[in-house]
Amino acid sequence: MNDTQKPIIGFSCGDLNGIGIELIIKSLSDGRILDQCIPVVFASNRSINFYRKSLPDINFVYQSVKDLTKINPKIVNVLNCWEEEVPMNPGILNEIGGEYGRRSLVTAVDALKGGHIAGLITAPIHKKNIQSTSFNYSGHTPYLKTIFEAKDVVMLMVAENMKIGLLTEHIPVADIAKHITKEAILSKLKIMEESLIKDFGIDKPKIAVLGLNPHAGDEGLIGNEEEMIIKPAIKMAKEKNMLVFGPYSADAFFARGQYEKFDVVLAMYHDQGLIPFKSLALGEGVNYTAGISSVRTSPDHGTAFDIAGKGIANH
Repeated sequence: MNDTQKPIIGFSCGDLNGIGIELIIKSLSDGRILDQCIPVVFASNRSINFYRKSLPDINFVYQSVKDLTKINPKIVNVLNCWEEEVPMNPGILNEIGGEYGRRSLVTAVDALKGGHIAGLITAPIHKKNIQSTSFNYSGHTPYLKTIFEAKDVVMLMVAENMKIGLLTEHIPVADIAKHITKEAILSKLKIMEESLIKDFGIDKPKIAVLGLNPHAGDEGLIGNEEEMIIKPAIKMAKEKNMLVFGPYSADAFFARGQYEKFDVVLAMYHDQGLIPFKSLALGEGVNYTAGISSVRTSPDHGTAFDIAGKGIANH
């Protein structure tokens, strides 16, 4: 692949005190990456150099740039999103780590929306310390939905052996049931079908839908969401010629390996989808934002403050 064909891929650094920059340095030090893309890290020279010093065995070479017209296709580029010196405290949850993680993310997403980069990989943020008057979101996905002015998006967890989409994301368990509506289910199903066709090359995706309640409600004995909401939504999806099946009892669905028979699964809430995904996905999982006009992914883990700065994070 010659330089003009290689896509420019952005990397936001995540929380400054988490494992994001360490993972970026380790990953991008593999020269084979440069055969596939032109990496641009949205951070600062000082933040990169701070973590590079704790990785003496890693040969990480980069060029510093101040705007995206100056990038070098033959080397990792670091776009300086701030010039000032910022105190780095690996493993510490503080406002500085969140604020500069936000600056990296905002600059990177602007570049993505403006078409200056072809795709974005976001390192983990911490949902508490990134909050501010200018960033009031429960995570990357709702922020991207707002910036890209998308009607709806799906947090889609992707691995070689399974894909799981979430109907609800980072909301309290006590609030889940009120977000289970026919309209929401149909919207997520449509986005997942379109994404699997366009982004993953699956012509006619086969989609499984999980129930909300234990045993998928047991015909209405344990809650009525399945009978009143989920089953009618599945029927409506089938009338739109979608291959949608369920609702399935979540425990048996994963225990019996039924997920292997489907291209994607729609879970009703975060832990219903994420616990089996993180337990059963072969290799490392990827969080993919379906429903926006650009490609954005992230690893399926958090800031890992407990090991930050120790040079042991597994890239």
